[in-house]
Parts: sequence; structure tokens; C-alpha cells
Amino acid sequence: MTKKIMIIDDDPAITRYLDTLFKDNGYETCIAANGKDAVDVYKAHSPDLITLDLEMPEEWGPRFFRKISKAKGFDTPVIVISGLSGMKYSIPKAAATFGKPFDPKEILTRVEEILS
Repeated sequence: MTKKIMIIDDDPAITRYLDTLFKDNGYETCIAANGKDAVDVYKAHSPDLITLDLEMPEEWGPRFFRKISKAKGFDTPVIVISGLSGMKYSIPKAAATFGKPFDPKEILTRVEEILS
């Protein structure tokens, strides 16, 4: 079964890039442009993994994470991809953190490790 990755980022260039990167490597994707919309997208698609930007309009990534992580049975791994300094402390339970700009090979390697 194909694994689904949810991309949450307000930068259209980043979402397009990650969308192409993941699809070219056999993953399905779903996208949300901010933390507010992300809750609905998460519920509708039940992704296997989430990539999460921290600083976005409407609602920041950490607030989105607090909301969904309180749901019963939440165990979806989260990879933080952000240009924000100190990002590794914002989502303590993140499976990985990457700064922008990022190395796509490193992200794919970590995604494969988490989803295998």
C-alpha cells in the first residue's frame, strides 16, 4: 500500500517541490497551506507522515501540532521543515527537523526510515 505524506507549508514553491519529490519517489501527498486548514486536511486524508513548517499565516505549526496530538490514538510521525531558528525545540516529539534550505536526499532518507 502506498504511504501518504501530508505537506504543511505556506510557501507554494516549497509545497510544489516537496509534492514532486515525494510523488517521484512513490508516495501519495496531500497539502495544507497553513495550520488552520491542516486540521481538516489531516482528518480527511489520515496521512502516514506529516512535514510541518512552523511559521505560517492563520495558525503556526506548533499550534496545529498541539491540536492534533491531543486526539486519541494520534501517532503520526512529524518532520519539521522550517527556516525558524530554534526549531528543534518547538515540536519536541518531532521525528526529525530540517532547516530551509534543505537537502532533498536527506529528507527522503529520513522519510524512508520512518515509514519502513
